[in-house]
Amino acid sequence: MKTYILDSNALISFLTDRNLDQQAKIAKVFNDAADLKVKILCPQNVLTEFVYVMQTVYQVNSSEIKTMINDFMGLPGTQIFHDINMKLLLNYWPDCFPDFGDAIVAAVCKGKKGSFVFSFDRKFNAKLKKLGLSVVTFKK
Repeated sequence: MKTYILDSNALISFLTDRNLDQQAKIAKVFNDAADLKVKILCPQNVLTEFVYVMQTVYQVNSSEIKTMINDFMGLPGTQIFHDINMKLLLNYWPDCFPDFGDAIVAAVCKGKKGSFVFSFDRKFNAKLKKLGLSVVTFKK
């Protein structure tokens, strides 16, 4: 079974209409997770970033965001992930990934053999590939 490590931009794309093409791509992964065909791991910091962006950029109230997170956590095939190898994380941050959140996602992927990072951030994906980590790639 494929395991996807979710980046915050993928979760934001799923729950907003900011980019319908991205929304359709991540929706397929969420549907597969609901059918238990794939597993989605969401590092806890991704939820922190999600809350921040939804409050500050999209002006969504906290009660709505709480409902979104509860619905997400209740989706079959998804798991919020808290266990991060700090030594691995510090190997990536800040030299490989100046963004601490990106370093966390990379460390989770490295620690979960056979997993793929699901992110729409092309620069982040390119850095992950250079480090030998697997990412979901999209056709242009």
